[in-house]
Amino acid sequence: MPKDVEQANEQSHLLPPHGAYDRRISLIQLEDDARSIISSHVSKEEQALASTSVGERLPYNDYTTIDWLHDLVKDSFRLRAIHSQPGLRYRLHAAFDSCEGWIAAALIGVLTACVAFLVDIAVATVSDWKLGYCKTNVFMSRENCCTDRSPLGSLEKVGEDCRAWHSWTSHYWGAFGIYVGFALAFGVISSSVTMLTKSTLPAASPGHGDKFSDPTKLTAGEQGVLGKSMYLAAGSGIPEIKTILSGFVIPNFLDLKVLVVKAIGAVFAVSTGMCLGKEGPFVHISTCVAYLVGMRFPKYRENGRKLRELLSAGCSAGLSVAFGAPIGGVLFSYEEISTYFPRKVLWRAFLCSLFAAMVLRALNPTGTGKLVLFETNYGTSYQPQHYLVFVLLGVAGGLFGGVFCKANFLWSKSFRKYGIIKNHPVFEVFLVVLATALLQYPNPLTREPGDVIIKNLLIDCRDTNESWVCQMEARNQRSGYIGWLVYGTVAKLFLTIITFGCKVPSGIIIPALDAGAFFGRLVGQWITTISPGIFAMVGAAAFLAGVSRMTISLCVIMFELTGELEYIVPHMIAILVAKWVSDALEKEGVYDLAQTVLGHPFLDLDNSMSLVQKEAALVEALIPPRQTMHEITVDVPKDGFIAGTILEEKLERLKSRGLMDAGLVLVQNGMLQGYLAEGELDFGLNELARTWGSTSRIRLLGNADDGEFDLSMFVDRTPLTICAQAPMEYAVEMFGKLGLRYLCVVEEGSGKLLGVIIKKRLVAWLEGIKH
Repeated sequence: MPKDVEQANEQSHLLPPHGAYDRRISLIQLEDDARSIISSHVSKEEQALASTSVGERLPYNDYTTIDWLHDLVKDSFRLRAIHSQPGLRYRLHAAFDSCEGWIAAALIGVLTACVAFLVDIAVATVSDWKLGYCKTNVFMSRENCCTDRSPLGSLEKVGEDCRAWHSWTSHYWGAFGIYVGFALAFGVISSSVTMLTKSTLPAASPGHGDKFSDPTKLTAGEQGVLGKSMYLAAGSGIPEIKTILSGFVIPNFLDLKVLVVKAIGAVFAVSTGMCLGKEGPFVHISTCVAYLVGMRFPKYRENGRKLRELLSAGCSAGLSVAFGAPIGGVLFSYEEISTYFPRKVLWRAFLCSLFAAMVLRALNPTGTGKLVLFETNYGTSYQPQHYLVFVLLGVAGGLFGGVFCKANFLWSKSFRKYGIIKNHPVFEVFLVVLATALLQYPNPLTREPGDVIIKNLLIDCRDTNESWVCQMEARNQRSGYIGWLVYGTVAKLFLTIITFGCKVPSGIIIPALDAGAFFGRLVGQWITTISPGIFAMVGAAAFLAGVSRMTISLCVIMFELTGELEYIVPHMIAILVAKWVSDALEKEGVYDLAQTVLGHPFLDLDNSMSLVQKEAALVEALIPPRQTMHEITVDVPKDGFIAGTILEEKLERLKSRGLMDAGLVLVQNGMLQGYLAEGELDFGLNELARTWGSTSRIRLLGNADDGEFDLSMFVDRTPLTICAQAPMEYAVEMFGKLGLRYLCVVEEGSGKLLGVIIKKRLVAWLEGIKH
C-alpha cells in the first residue's frame, strides 16, 4: 500500500481532510448543476432512459426527423411508471391517462367546428360585399338579409324584390368595376396577412450537405446549405401536414398565430372569387387545433410519436366541417394525409369527426339544420347504358387532372421563378385576382362563389324553374347556355392552374368540383333520359379524383355532400377511371407534386418502393462520401474518453453541413459502438460545459465515475444496422415502416462500420432517381 495513504484507526478523523472535503463538495455541486440543466431540457420520461442502452434525447430540433422507435420505448416507460404504482390515486391517474386521447379528440372536434362556423359566416358576408350590402345590417350576407335562411340557402328567393339588399349600381359596367375593385382589395388583404407568417427554414433541401466534402471550402460555423423562406399560412397546408405526420418537424407551422392568419386569410381569399376553396385550409386549421390541444397534455407534448397520432385524428375534423362529411373526413385522413394510422387513431378520428359534425350542425351556419351542403333528390335512377357516360366523365376527369398537375407544376417552376413574382408574392396575387375577376364576371355561372356554383349546377330542374340554369335549359335554343358551360370548364382549368400555389390560404377541392360540375352539366345537355344534374355530380367527383387521386374517401364525401346513396356506383366508376387515366399522364397527384415544389423531405413509402424496384440498387449507394464519414466518425479509446476539442471540431463540421438531424457514429477498432445525435452533442458542449468549465476529457462510452464530464447518457448504444450489400428495398422498408431516424451500414462479413444513412439522405437519393 502506498505510504502516503493514511491507515484508518481510532485516531482517524471522521471526515476527510479539509481540502479533499472541499473537492468532494464542489464535485457534488457540479453534478447537481449538471442534473439541473438536463432536467430543464429533458422530460422525466427521457431521464428514465438515461440508464438504458437506448439513451435519452432532447426535444426535437426544428426541421429534424423524429425517432419513432425511441418515442415508442419512451411511452412504454411512461405507461409502466403509471400503472405500476399501487393505490387509488394512481389507479385514477391511470384511468385518466387511458381517456386522455378520447378527451383530446372530442375537444379538437368541438373547437374546429367553432372556428369553421365563424369562417363560413364571414365568407358569406364578405363575399357578397362585391355585389352590394344589406341596409338593415351591413354585416349580414345577401341570403340572411333577404330570407330567413343563411348563406347556403336557396338563391332563387333572393332577387331584386328584396328591399333590404342594396346593389351598388344597376349599370353592368359599373357593377363590373366595383366587383373587380373589391376582389382586388380582398386579394391584397389576404396575401398581406399571409406575409405575416413568413419563416426561414434552416435547410433548402435534404441531403445537400454532403456536397461539401472539402473542409477547406467552408469556414467554421458557415452554413453549408442556404436557408429557404416559406409562408406558413399559404396554400392548403396539406403537403406540409403530410410531411409533419411522416415524422419531420416544421417549426411554428401549427402555432396559434398561423391558425388565426389562416382563418382570416381564407375568408378574404375565398371572397375574391379566385379558383380556390376554404376546405383545404380547414384541414390545416383543424391540425393546428389538434396541436394546441395536444400541447395541454404532457403525454402528447413530450412524445413526437403520440402527438402525431393526435394530429392524424385532428385532420379528420377539417373535412368533416368543410363538407359536413364526418365519415369522409376520417377516410380522407387515412387515405390522403397520414402515414401512420393504427386502429386506435382510427377510432379517435371517428370520435373527433363526430363531435365536429355535431357541433357544426348545432351552430347551423347553413340555416337548413342539416349537414348535407348540396342536398339533391333527382328521383330517377340510371340505366346500364349510362355506364358509358360515367366512364366518359372519368376519362375527362383523368385528363383534366393530368393536364392540371403537369401545367401547375410547370407554372410553379417557370412563372414563379421570375424575380418580380418570387420577391413580391402580393403582386402575383393581385395579377391572379385581376385575371380571375375579368374572366369570371361576364359568365353568369362563374360569378358566384365556388360552393354556390356547385349548388347551381347540381340543381334538378323538375323541381323548380326559377333558377337561371333551369330557365336556360327550358329554352329550345340553348347554344348560348352551352357556350357558357364550355367557357366555365375551360376558365376553371386555366384559372385553377395559375391560382394554386399563390401565397394565400387556398384549397384545390372546390375548384376541381366546379370544373367537373361544369363539364358534367355540359354532357347532360345531350342526354335527356335523366337529369343533367346527375352528370354534374358524377363529373365533379371525377375531376377531383383526377387532381387529387382520392378514391374511397372521395366517394364517401360525395354521397355525404349530396345525400344521394343511389349514385355510389356511378361515382365509383368515374373515380376509378379518372385515377387510372390521370396516373397514366402523371404518376403523382397535386399534393405530391406540391411536396416536390416546396422541397419538404417527405418519404412516400408506396411511390418510393415503386421507384426502387426499377433500379436494382444496393444500400451501399447511400453511404456518404469518405470525407463525410471521416467528419462524423469518432474513434473512441478503450477508456471511453475523447478530447473535447475533437468533438467541438466535429460539431462545427456537422453544423456546416446544414442537415440539422445528423450525428456522430462512435466506433472502437472499426466496430460500431453507438450514435450521438447533433442536438445532444451541441447541448453537451454548449450547455453542460458551462457547468464543468473544462471539456478536455469527455466520457462517451462506459460507466461514469464521480466528477467526470459525461455525455454517455445521450449515446444510443442500440443503433439499427444493415449490410452494405442488402437490397435498397430493405432500407426503404425500414425507414418507412419503422420510422427510423438513422440507419448504420456495416461491411459484409466483418461487421465493420462503413457509413450511416439519415432519412433526409434517402429522400434526396429517391428524388434523384425520380427526376
